[in-house]
Amino acid sequence: MLNFIEVFDVMEVDPDSGEAVWTGVTGTLTALKRDGFAMDPKVATYCPTDWLDERGYLDAALARRHPRPWSI
Repeated sequence: MLNFIEVFDVMEVDPDSGEAVWTGVTGTLTALKRDGFAMDPKVATYCPTDWLDERGYLDAALARRHPRPWSI
């Protein structure tokens, strides 16, 4: 059984379009708050805890090494 944790995408506003754009950073609420990012805590997704690095951020290399219960 996989242990899942809530994670959040860090978004920034594109100055030209005004649209929210993903920065490429995803992490736990604790990690993002600690590092000064603002996010909407109502917009969470879940990922296996095995996919997080020691700082609390999603690590794509770790995610690729672990089997996925579904295709993402």
